[in-house]
Amino acid sequence: MPSVYLYIPNIIGYFRIIINFIAFAVCFSNRALFAVLYFFSFVLDGVDGWFARKFNQASTFGAVLDMVTDRVSTACLLALLSQFYRPGLVFLMLLGLDITSHWFQMYSSFLSGKTSHKDVKHTGNWLLKLYYGYRPFMAFCCVSCEVLYIMLFLFADEKSTSLISVCRGVFSKSPLIVLVFISTLVGWAVKQITNVIQVFMLEFS
Repeated sequence: MPSVYLYIPNIIGYFRIIINFIAFAVCFSNRALFAVLYFFSFVLDGVDGWFARKFNQASTFGAVLDMVTDRVSTACLLALLSQFYRPGLVFLMLLGLDITSHWFQMYSSFLSGKTSHKDVKHTGNWLLKLYYGYRPFMAFCCVSCEVLYIMLFLFADEKSTSLISVCRGVFSKSPLIVLVFISTLVGWAVKQITNVIQVFMLEFS
């Protein structure tokens, strides 16, 4: 049995960190390359989970590595968006909600002896059960959230870009872009609602 640090999903996690580092290193000089690298790292997030289940290599270390990589990646992107758009506070609030909700969920899971924060079998909330219990739905929400942030990053022109103006401007673009934007907006909204529910359920549990 290999060391937990050499589990296949954890090795993929190390690659994700390297890819994200490169992505943010070129984010200002080459936005297109940043978008490709960032999204590729995000795709690998699903791949490492598949390997963990396939080879029975789920571990607490892997869960923490996965969580930290996800949160840091999203936090960095939201921090970038807060500098490009006004009001930037919107993205900083989203950053705080994302970190808080996932930290609460992870901490609660470990206290109860679970190896994953996605184990919500005993929760009484139907949306959390749907979100974590039905992988295609969770994947849609997560992909929507990240794609929406990437789109906003690519659409930003200067540091004082109005968020509302950019969102309105999307509807003057091609029908495909409008469709993707609306779809991602729906998935993003569901994910934020889920984050809020996680915070309040753990706060009052």
